Amino acid sequence: MKHRKLGKAGFEVSEIGFGAWGISGVQWIGATTNDSLRALRAAIERGIDFIDTALAYGDGVSERLVGQIVREAGGRVRVATKVPPKNRLWPARPGIGIEEVFPYDYVMASVEESLRNLNIDCIDLLQLHVWNPDWVGREEWRKAFATLKTSGKVRALGVSINDHQPDSGIGIIETGLIDTVQVIYNVFDQTPEVNLFPACLKHNIGVIARVPFDEGSLTGRIDETTVFPEGDFRNGYFKGDRKKQVAEHVNAIVNDLGLPDAGALPGVAMRFCLSSPAVSTVIPGMRSISSVEGNTMASGQGPLPTDMLDKLRKHAWNRNFYA
Repeated sequence: MKHRKLGKAGFEVSEIGFGAWGISGVQWIGATTNDSLRALRAAIERGIDFIDTALAYGDGVSERLVGQIVREAGGRVRVATKVPPKNRLWPARPGIGIEEVFPYDYVMASVEESLRNLNIDCIDLLQLHVWNPDWVGREEWRKAFATLKTSGKVRALGVSINDHQPDSGIGIIETGLIDTVQVIYNVFDQTPEVNLFPACLKHNIGVIARVPFDEGSLTGRIDETTVFPEGDFRNGYFKGDRKKQVAEHVNAIVNDLGLPDAGALPGVAMRFCLSSPAVSTVIPGMRSISSVEGNTMASGQGPLPTDMLDKLRKHAWNRNFYA
């Protein structure tokens, strides 16, 4: 497993991390607690030492599972978590002030709850789970971040940028008060490359690339016949004719690259993200040992060939399935 600097955080992380939303048992249906623990252990055995979770993932369930594994690992794993918006609205809504979303006392209380769930003394990376660029000048988050750093309860700080809004993070990057940003980046959504990534490189900001498979689209396993469990988040994400659209776009990529079949696409999708020098780590969701094994194979293979990257540039797809 290769490692990369996490911006100004002061430490390196595995270039493939573990996205822990899916192990919460909420919204992503199917994995049991034992499945999730086995996947986490397998990830660490294969060299992953960065796990991204959040207080909102199963109302603490994901954090508690991650904390168990982190303690087993004896300090070999870095943990990132997130403060959920107080109004529980994802993404941040225009016109709603930070006093309704991240008031100082609420941020501090959320951190204490996460520390209890994780059962650790210090969080390696704390992120605000939504962001609105109108809040850049506000005191609430600035005071909270300064207090948390001084207290020693948090090592590094960042924001998770709203879905498909990479440029909304540039203002807070320029303050010099954060260490990382988390952003959607994949073959379909390449927009962070335009303005966000250059800003991150300029200001030494770590980039956590989330949703490398577009919630499953880029695994090559979704078509019109795909059925998700009742209550699964993906029923909404792939509603209407979206599965058909996905299959058409995926087939176009497979044909354009001359891949043997869609089964080769996940490795390409991961290496696409890792080909950017701005990216510190990519955090696919992993709920089984087989997904851990498949995803970790992308590490150390180096950037995709230039001709393949050039072809993939043409497959950017401007849409928002979260809406």
